[in-house]
Amino acid sequence: MSAIDNTDERAGLVGLARRLITWWALAGGFLLMAIVVMSTVSVTGGATIGRTFPGDFELVQMGVAISVFAFLPYAQLTGANVTADIFTSGLPPRGVAVLTILATVGAIIFMAVMTRQTWLGMFDYIKYPETTAILSIPIWYAFVPIIISLVLLLLAQVITLFDAATTVRKG
Repeated sequence: MSAIDNTDERAGLVGLARRLITWWALAGGFLLMAIVVMSTVSVTGGATIGRTFPGDFELVQMGVAISVFAFLPYAQLTGANVTADIFTSGLPPRGVAVLTILATVGAIIFMAVMTRQTWLGMFDYIKYPETTAILSIPIWYAFVPIIISLVLLLLAQVITLFDAATTVRKG
């Protein structure tokens, strides 16, 4: 059972959430492409004219972290996360849905704790400012889109939970 089974929902809050999660993942993809372009320009500049993009590694570190987190809600929503299908391939859809419910409840609890701790960590970086060495970008700036990604991941997990519960009720 994957959440992708119900992606035809276009109306209501669930449809809005699905579109938001999809656009967030696309934004993460565009960010990753921008990082690739910047890195290419920096490496090419270093090889040809002896000048690189200052602080490129700092932007790569922050940008890749942000983009990876941006992809997580979409992976959850579409069932693209790693699963142990070898153990569930022989189960009926209802059995897979029950296992999905159990796993999703655990994931929701874990993600709620992770979101809270990341939120608190961001405020520690605001209270005790730390910046990148070359560009002096405050570290906490990266926390904002990461926390948004974690909240969207929680939302995607709740949608997955309801999709699985619907399958159990129908099955």
